[in-house]
Amino acid sequence: MPTSALFHPFESRAPERVVALLRAAKLLHRDAVADSRAQALPVLRRLLSSRALQGLSLPQLFAQKAMVQRKHVLLMLGREGGFEDWAGYRAALAGSAAEVHMPLEAVALRPGYPNHWFSTPEQARVHAAEQGGQVVQVGTQAVVLAQMADPVAGH
Repeated sequence: MPTSALFHPFESRAPERVVALLRAAKLLHRDAVADSRAQALPVLRRLLSSRALQGLSLPQLFAQKAMVQRKHVLLMLGREGGFEDWAGYRAALAGSAAEVHMPLEAVALRPGYPNHWFSTPEQARVHAAEQGGQVVQVGTQAVVLAQMADPVAGH
């Protein structure tokens, strides 16, 4: 049986960050294919803006949302994390580098209230330096998590 540097996500040696990201991808995929526009559209917009899916408008993608697969969501998360693909992102997450971007969905179960949102990551870093908390970049904005609901090792 061949061994791989990229292990099965549910093996005991899988890094907690990879498992957290896979869990977030599962929830995002569920939202993407939901019948509710409020659930589906934010994820579908992210899929289009990351170019994980191309050649469709947002209304077309919503009408054909059943075509969205988990691999598309993982590609989206990888690109949002600054990588070309999921494999590169997963390898970086499996490593020991703490500076790898983790999406908000993977570091906080309830990212809304009472956390502080900022227009730029720089503003969030200044606030976190003064008041404490963890800065998480979300697109061009950032949030300072006042309290970790589901802490991820290394972040």
